[in-house]
Amino acid sequence: MRGNKLLWALGFAVVALTLSVSAAGAATPTFTNTTLFGTWDPTGSGLTIGAAFAGSGTPSNSSGGSEPAIAFADDGTMAVDSLAWLPFQDNVWTGTFGMTPTPFGALDQSISIHGNRLGLGSEDADIEYTSAGTMLLADLNVIPNANGNQAQFGVDVVRCPAGADAAHCTTTVVDQTNSDRPWITHRGTTAWVSYHDSGNSTLVHVQMSTDDGRTWQKVSSPIAGQGADTGRATFDNEQGPIVADPNSSYLYDVYAAGERQTKSKSGDFNNIFVSRSTDGGKHWEANLVYHAPVGTALNNIFPSMAVDQTTGTVYAVWTDAHTVWVSSSTDHGKTWSSPSDVSTSAVGLATTLMPWIAARGDKVDVVFYGSTGAQDSASSVWNVYDSQLSSGSWSIDNLVSNMPNRVGAVCTGGSACAGNVNRQLLDLFEVAEDPISGKAAIIYTNSQISMYTTPDGVMHQLPEVVLAFEK
Repeated sequence: MRGNKLLWALGFAVVALTLSVSAAGAATPTFTNTTLFGTWDPTGSGLTIGAAFAGSGTPSNSSGGSEPAIAFADDGTMAVDSLAWLPFQDNVWTGTFGMTPTPFGALDQSISIHGNRLGLGSEDADIEYTSAGTMLLADLNVIPNANGNQAQFGVDVVRCPAGADAAHCTTTVVDQTNSDRPWITHRGTTAWVSYHDSGNSTLVHVQMSTDDGRTWQKVSSPIAGQGADTGRATFDNEQGPIVADPNSSYLYDVYAAGERQTKSKSGDFNNIFVSRSTDGGKHWEANLVYHAPVGTALNNIFPSMAVDQTTGTVYAVWTDAHTVWVSSSTDHGKTWSSPSDVSTSAVGLATTLMPWIAARGDKVDVVFYGSTGAQDSASSVWNVYDSQLSSGSWSIDNLVSNMPNRVGAVCTGGSACAGNVNRQLLDLFEVAEDPISGKAAIIYTNSQISMYTTPDGVMHQLPEVVLAFEK
């Protein structure tokens, strides 16, 4: 699980195209920044919540938030979600581009599993709109066992029909056994959820719904049945998002994989793969996007991908923790261009993490966290950057954040981060293109805005999510 580990620390009590890269001549985008505060009732928790600096406007009932996702419907309706830090819940906002979104509600605070057992959401999440305007939230949840002293993780999908409020959303549990990091995508009113089997082979499971998210059935894994490439990825992969092309039968899944000789010995995954399917995920074909020398970690995290809805071009993005690379395919993911560096510029970034990509109308936005310092340095200053392809040229390392979103080390080891230290940013943030204006919307995490104090007087950073709109 790569979700909200602070909850465990607090306990249940605190509930073939070569891209042209050129900074010269490319327009430089600029961005607005607005903090979105999720709320809860901290009564009885013993926590005191406040601002980390004067003027940040942190409410005394802020829930905090990290690892946010964003999606647009065809009509321009926007949804944003984030994982709350203090209670178990997914905070969701809805709105339109350029406007501060309205709180939709807190989802997955309790999930009926079976009998009198309840699951708790807000461990990992991803959000999507179907063509019917239905909002679907795929969520990793905590399922306690019968005596309540142990737990495992499952995946559920929250379904909110167009026009419904949070009270009229429904939840369907799609898996209850050792799951991890779900992603969701759609084509029309067909939707897919992919997630890791975190208990056995770490193969990727895929479930499909053909009725707008009401019911789900398992299809095939994008990793299994790929010969030597399956051997590279079994027990040895990091899956990025599953993405459907809305204008063709192609479905894609991106992941970083290792080598058979390093299996179970190294978490440095040196290959980027994209598997593709034309029958809804029943059969897959894996294609190598990029191979780096053994020992090179390309899972810094996660690899991401996007399909340009107007051209069908597929893009994959990843970072070796220093340079962000983009590759593209114009034959539905069969062959891939040589990767292009979209982060090396006069800014002098030494470290780049958590890349994400969006594309529409031959415009591409690649976002990432960047610092001129080392990833493990307590003095490193981090900001959010966007590299944008527009009119055939790239504008590199455009500053998105209006203040540093992190000062200090950043751990990307998930549950391997000792004591959950330096996990405030968690593992990802996202960018999406507004279908109406064609501009980018970015939702990211800032650990410098708020704080909370526990009853023993210890002060902690309380991450918050910030929504940035391209001007």
